[in-house]
Amino acid sequence: MEENSTSAIGKIEIIMLVPFWQRFTTFAAWGALVGLVFFIVYPSTNWLAGLRGNALSLFFTWELRLPLVPQFVWFYLSMYVLFALPPFFLPPGALKKLAKGLITTTCLAGVFFLVVPARLGFPRTAPSDSPYRQIFTSLFAIDLPFNLVPSLHVVYSTAIVLAIAARLGGLSRVMLFVWLALLCTSTILVHQHHLLDVFTGLALALLVHFYWERREKHA
Repeated sequence: MEENSTSAIGKIEIIMLVPFWQRFTTFAAWGALVGLVFFIVYPSTNWLAGLRGNALSLFFTWELRLPLVPQFVWFYLSMYVLFALPPFFLPPGALKKLAKGLITTTCLAGVFFLVVPARLGFPRTAPSDSPYRQIFTSLFAIDLPFNLVPSLHVVYSTAIVLAIAARLGGLSRVMLFVWLALLCTSTILVHQHHLLDVFTGLALALLVHFYWERREKHA
């Protein structure tokens, strides 16, 4: 454990030798490309799923008894905080690899959305209390109840955590994975996804992560 922590500290020190503006410009350029692919794939497949009318119910009946826990929406929204972390922990090369992985997962997920259209089983009812009523109403307005398998919320969060965790050790790495676990759980407890969506999201993120890791080693 001590050896792993020392190695992680060494990696962070190496990253800090790269000026932040170089890391940030790489992050911004590749992040813009990831965003472009996302906004081409996700809304279009969601729109098509809404038109088709043949969405599948890919969930267990007992899942519908899981309670809505509005407070977990903060963990759900924390994905956007996670999005801002890579340039603080990753050098330009790792930022590019992460972006390529996110683009790959987005395109693969888009294929799944078209081939296996799924519908949300939970009723889309906003809580009565503020600020949760406004937050959930906004979520429902932005995101149609399709494009579920796999959950891109889980895919993106897992990909970023795996990339950053490789540079950390000890308690920091544990805390990062606890955050990921809470974030994945939140997708179900805020009634935005089902179990299959989460597990397929984790699987896709892991497969693409290890694909790019292996490709880099053999390059």
